[in-house]
Amino acid sequence: MIFVIDDDEIMAECIARWAKGEVKKFTNAIEAMNAISDGVLPDMIFLDILLDGPDGFTFLNEMVSYDDTAKIPVVVVSSLDLSKYNLAEYGVVKVLSKDTMVPADIKECVDEYAK
Repeated sequence: MIFVIDDDEIMAECIARWAKGEVKKFTNAIEAMNAISDGVLPDMIFLDILLDGPDGFTFLNEMVSYDDTAKIPVVVVSSLDLSKYNLAEYGVVKVLSKDTMVPADIKECVDEYAK
C-alpha cells in the first residue's frame, strides 16, 4: 500500500493514479498518523511538505521516532526548494518537484521503493 499525503486534492489524485496499485490518500499528516497508529503501515509514502495543520517536516520527525515507521521510504513532492536540507536522515529517498515532475517519475519511485 502507498500513502499519498497532500492537501491539494487534484495533486493527490494525480499521484494516486500515476502510482497505481493500492493507494490511500490523506489531506493532512494527522489522518496519516492515525492510520499508522491503527496498524496500517504503507510500503512507501508520497509526502507534500506544505500541509494544513502539522507540516511535512513534523510528519517526518514523527515517523523517524518509531522503529516500525522509520524505515518506510518517503518521496517528498513539493514546490519548495529543499536542496539545503538533509532529508535522508528522515527516510526521504527522493524529492520530486511539483513544477517539473511527470507521471514516469512517480512510477519510477513506486518501482524502486515500494515493496
